[in-house]
Amino acid sequence: MHRPDRAVPPRQTLASLSARRPDRGAPPGLDWRAWSFLEWLRVVGWPKLADSSVAQARADLRQLLSITSLWHPVCRVGDANVAGRDAGVPVRVYVPFTGREPRPLLVWFHGGGFVLGDLTIADPTCRALANRSGAVVVSVDYRLAPEHSILDGIDDAYAAAQWAMRHAAALGCDPSRVAVGGESAGATLAALVAQCCRDNGDPMPALQVLVYPCTDCTMALCDPHPPTAQLLTWEGCDWFAGHCFVNVDRADPRVSPYRAADHSRLPRALVITAGCDLLCLDGEAYARRLRQAGVHVDLKRYEGQIHGFFMMDMIFPAARRAQRRVASALAAMPTGRNAAAGETATATTPSIAWAGPEQRAVSAWKELWSRLPPLVAVRVGRSLLESKLRRLRQRWLPSN
Repeated sequence: MHRPDRAVPPRQTLASLSARRPDRGAPPGLDWRAWSFLEWLRVVGWPKLADSSVAQARADLRQLLSITSLWHPVCRVGDANVAGRDAGVPVRVYVPFTGREPRPLLVWFHGGGFVLGDLTIADPTCRALANRSGAVVVSVDYRLAPEHSILDGIDDAYAAAQWAMRHAAALGCDPSRVAVGGESAGATLAALVAQCCRDNGDPMPALQVLVYPCTDCTMALCDPHPPTAQLLTWEGCDWFAGHCFVNVDRADPRVSPYRAADHSRLPRALVITAGCDLLCLDGEAYARRLRQAGVHVDLKRYEGQIHGFFMMDMIFPAARRAQRRVASALAAMPTGRNAAAGETATATTPSIAWAGPEQRAVSAWKELWSRLPPLVAVRVGRSLLESKLRRLRQRWLPSN
């Protein structure tokens, strides 16, 4: 049986650790929709992350999410720029049709291994969470590797969370009902932000929403069993690590919240894991550590699901169930005074560029038009053709 505390041998890639295992079949219990999706990726020749450049991988992720996620209209959308430690942090604010003021507030960090992702890929999820929960959602466009250090991204996440908590009342929200959350690397950021708030004595969120987080970036908590590495593979983990941990120790508690010396006095947590995800054991180990420190934790594993399923609510019913669970947790945050409602809270209206009715209508039509099946097929076909041509050039040009 895998022991969570086992360390990865030095000078050995995560992929090679997994490759020693002979049992490479699909994991028992893999949801048939997930299996069908993975088979489709294989049949059409979807580019592997390990074979892609950063720019290609970012474009491929946007393409994949555009054909697997639902798009929800919301009442208002606006963009703002938050003052960070040494740079501005772009954020996007979503006000839902549902609910009423004072609303809960969710600060959301997208996934992507600290290398991929932006406000665009987070857009469908943020819209869904806003409408399902009645909460205002603030999506954070933190800096990414390799252009920036992973520590810069953490600084951005922290600055954005503090900005949101200070301006909660001005956003029509209850300052005592603020949550931080994210998926994958975004969930890691949410956990780190909660720890930083406590350690710095700053306003604290009332809830942390951690969707398949990576809490120990050495990957020592993960299951090395190859069949659990669905969509997010061990080769992919090596690819991410090669871009974001060049000059940062993966065991540093500043990037690995599991390795913090103290896990007490943290906000209550909702931890969501996927049964066929190599990060499943990591998230559950962190949930146990929080419980041992006296933190209230709601842990839910979605059996048969793969890494990334939470965003793909067009094809996975489990994603919609998981989003509703997050929405329920946000709506259930009790009203009352906590650190987020302290003296640092302000009613000052933040500078947000709200989209007007015409802009919203044009954006909605563009989004719906871009999701028409014939156009989707053309975009996907073009992307796959370009990928195949790139691979051919890489294979033959060096030999000429």
